[in-house]
Amino acid sequence: MKILMVLTSHDKLGDTGLKTGFWLEEFASPYYVFKDKGYELVLASPAGGQPPLDPKSDEADFQTPATKRFHQDIEAQAHLANTQVLSQVDDADFDAIFYPGGHGPLWDLAEDKDSIGLIEQFHANGKPVGLVCHAPGVLRHTRGSDGQPLVKGKKVTGFSNSEEEAVQLTEIVPFLVEDMLQENGGLFAKGDDWTSFVQVDGKLITGQNPASSEAVAQTLIEQLS
Repeated sequence: MKILMVLTSHDKLGDTGLKTGFWLEEFASPYYVFKDKGYELVLASPAGGQPPLDPKSDEADFQTPATKRFHQDIEAQAHLANTQVLSQVDDADFDAIFYPGGHGPLWDLAEDKDSIGLIEQFHANGKPVGLVCHAPGVLRHTRGSDGQPLVKGKKVTGFSNSEEEAVQLTEIVPFLVEDMLQENGGLFAKGDDWTSFVQVDGKLITGQNPASSEAVAQTLIEQLS
């Protein structure tokens, strides 16, 4: 079985002059959950090649067993450095799709027509769609087969307003994930800040924050098996 992991290509944190990108734990933890179960992994991003890492996610305070393993894994680092161009990916080749978060996806993947189309196809074909932390933001413009927002009437979660406020980026991000999901009719719920919390509605699996990454990946595997 093959899983497509989609990462951001966006590295600018608004007009702050700071860098952003994908969050390391939200990539590394699911990557090894999938890999250790024997799934074939294909990585893709809008620009292809090396996706930008949010430098904050690589600080000492945010290291986990999975991120430490990644830093010792030359093969995984090479895999990440050579992501496929998202527009050249065919949904028919995969059994599930997974999106790590980080703030980057709010700028590029949320507006990317190839990403939107892939998610709509995976969902329409009954294939699991997993998204964690800021990645549920990529559902902003996705539609169901009825033409309504894909999240309308569905149980969802994502990086909460209170968590965004805690990292002092409420006024920097292009939109707030929690607000957007609710405005699109999603049945948004959240756990305590920074604790693992997952919502499952059919084949749509969303996680609230970095701590939810492994649980989302495990839930996706349960659906595949």
